[in-house]
Amino acid sequence: MSETNAGVPTPKPGVGKLSDRVQSLRLPPPQRSSGSARFAWFLAILFGGLSGFLALGGTLPFVPRVFAPPSAEQPNSASDHAAATQAVSPTRTAAAQTPKVEIALESKGWVIPEQQILVSPQVSGRVIELNFEAGQRVNEGDVLAVLDSTEYKADYERVLAEVEAARQRMIEAKEGNRPDEIRQAKAELEEAKTQLEQAERLLKRRQELFEQRILTAAELEDAQSQFDALRARVDKLSAMTQLMIDGPRSERKRMAEAELRRSDAELVRAKWRLDNCVVTAPITGTILKKNAELGNLVNPIAFNGSFSLCDMADLSKLEVELSIAERDIAKVFKHQRCKVRPEAFPERVYEGYVSRLMPIADRAKSAVPVRVRLTVPPEEEGVYLKPEMGANVTFFTDRVDPSAWPLPATSAPLSAEAAGR
Repeated sequence: MSETNAGVPTPKPGVGKLSDRVQSLRLPPPQRSSGSARFAWFLAILFGGLSGFLALGGTLPFVPRVFAPPSAEQPNSASDHAAATQAVSPTRTAAAQTPKVEIALESKGWVIPEQQILVSPQVSGRVIELNFEAGQRVNEGDVLAVLDSTEYKADYERVLAEVEAARQRMIEAKEGNRPDEIRQAKAELEEAKTQLEQAERLLKRRQELFEQRILTAAELEDAQSQFDALRARVDKLSAMTQLMIDGPRSERKRMAEAELRRSDAELVRAKWRLDNCVVTAPITGTILKKNAELGNLVNPIAFNGSFSLCDMADLSKLEVELSIAERDIAKVFKHQRCKVRPEAFPERVYEGYVSRLMPIADRAKSAVPVRVRLTVPPEEEGVYLKPEMGANVTFFTDRVDPSAWPLPATSAPLSAEAAGR
């Protein structure tokens, strides 16, 4: 080892250079960054990502409150915060108290008339006049058809004569016998009494002659028989005269009254049969089906052939018949508000409500029949909604007041109302 003049050992050649090279190969130790530097890097990365998101067309659903700039409208104290809370709370309370109307159920049904009538004459006969066609609207009382009334008119005239005869018999029974008839009965009685007196004198003379043995017993018996017969006739005429004076018995009067009532009943029946030869419309409605033609023989009690004239219904009073599955029947209740859309015209929407739930279920379908009554404007009667058409019904969670029915129909799509709610 070499030494310097100062007495300090001098490193060997090449040793210092090797250590420096080793130190240069080591990695530098990690440097600690301050909190402000880390926050700056975080802001840079955050705002860089947000700028790229907005550049691609995105929208911010919210802005973190920590980055929002302070505003003068924000409450700066507890009293300001309480005042703001009181200003907002009534609106929230009213919204919470208002029930939310939602769709409870949707189902398909079939349009049916609320009242469909099978128009049939109440008497049989041949159609001689027909005044309707299918699809025609008629008013109550309009003449639809006329049947041949020859037989019914003759029967009515016969019964009318019987009624008059019964009425005269009743008058005779009530008024009693005439004075002339009473005088005639009294005269016949006086005549019989005179003949009886003569027969009595004749009998006495023959008895005297028989005692003198001038007459035989047979002649005396003839005189006795004649006297007895005349006496019986006098008794009979006396009783008849008294009956003429007293008049008919009360039972005979009541019998005459009963016969008159029976004749009147027969007259009513004959008149009813005659009047029913003219068939009129029972309600105001539309002819749905024509079942008879001019010249047909209709019989209301026949099992085959023509027994009716037509089917008619009031198309302003329609219902939708639905079969609601048992698992969904709990969602349906009476007077529930509904919307009805016919499948043929889906752009038209009619107001309706549940009119009734049938009292018996359908075992084969595991469903309960439900009827929904709807409103049809007069100008649309029979135009859009027709019996047996399909319709989709939407049931809502609210109910209606049937006393305020009917409501005007609307053509607004159902989706618009659902979107508005």
